[in-house]
Amino acid sequence: MQVQNRLSEIRQLRGISASELAARVGVTRQTIYAIEAHKYVPNTLVALRLSEILEVSVEQIFAIEEEAGRAGRQMTVDLIEDPSAPCLPNQPLRICQVGSRKIGVPTPPIHGEIPAADAVIVDAGKPGSTVVRLFRDESYPENRLLVAGCDPAIPALARYLLKHGNIEVVTMGCSSTRAMKLLQERKIHIGGTHLSGTSNKENNLQVIHRFFPKGGCRVATFASWEEGLVTARGNPKGISGIGDLGRKNVALINREQGAGSRILLDSLLKKSGITPTEVRGYRQIAKGHILAAWHIHTGLADCCIATEASARVFGLHFIPLVSERFDLVIPERHWNLPPVQALMDALNRASLRKELEALGGYDTSKTGNLIQ
Repeated sequence: MQVQNRLSEIRQLRGISASELAARVGVTRQTIYAIEAHKYVPNTLVALRLSEILEVSVEQIFAIEEEAGRAGRQMTVDLIEDPSAPCLPNQPLRICQVGSRKIGVPTPPIHGEIPAADAVIVDAGKPGSTVVRLFRDESYPENRLLVAGCDPAIPALARYLLKHGNIEVVTMGCSSTRAMKLLQERKIHIGGTHLSGTSNKENNLQVIHRFFPKGGCRVATFASWEEGLVTARGNPKGISGIGDLGRKNVALINREQGAGSRILLDSLLKKSGITPTEVRGYRQIAKGHILAAWHIHTGLADCCIATEASARVFGLHFIPLVSERFDLVIPERHWNLPPVQALMDALNRASLRKELEALGGYDTSKTGNLIQ
């Protein structure tokens, strides 16, 4: 039996040096380093002081690792799976407790990095009974929030909550339609949507009511954004509007069915008298605003519909089409959870709003407002 700890990780997350922490605890810097290197187990007083200063429980810093035979235990989860990309054995997952259900969320790879994960799939099995193997014989954090949606700035909110509230947000990138369906299925805590497809911001509520006709949820504004045509830097193809998508020398990268961007595209094509068959690349799909913009950045396509924030990430040309509001839909059953209330508090913090405005030109004047 050994005592493992996350002292180094938590200390750095709080921005505290080893010397500063040692002084505040009343031990030497070498003692802090010895604890972090798993060479020294502190007494109860030191452990409690560390807990107090770092503002986490003792259990979040220290954990007992029992015999190796118990590590890597298996459990059954309800897997969120993309029908177009079935999960396979050894695929990494994050585990979240949503109500009484253990939800497995596939973790997409990040360029150049192995994604963060809690477990890998052993047997996909039947829906609701996927067998996974945990990396550690310990519980996943209870203060996790599972948030689904397509706004590329949701990770900024996740970073803020982790830094200021020690709350972990597991983000799942998906279309607005899928996020609403996952909420209906009670597989996520919060779903994000911008399904209006027009500049009439009140349409968002009308769409949400179609998914939840009996209510039972609250709707909070995350931010408003500009959505439009994203083209290569300098706009070499001279694209100026939707009408140019009918040109043979312009290749589009589209979004999946159910995505707000695709709903907007189809609406504008219809108004312009252009059929999907006339648009080169209409059937080529990118799942997410950032991935769509990446296709433009790499030259795989000439144009897509995405947010201004996505264009800024790659320094691409942006032609605004509509202003939209991205809303967070929170079921009443989750409303009083401490992590949800912490999220609502974060939305009203000036520091988070400034980051959103700087990153993607978001309008945060109504961020955090409850509209239902």
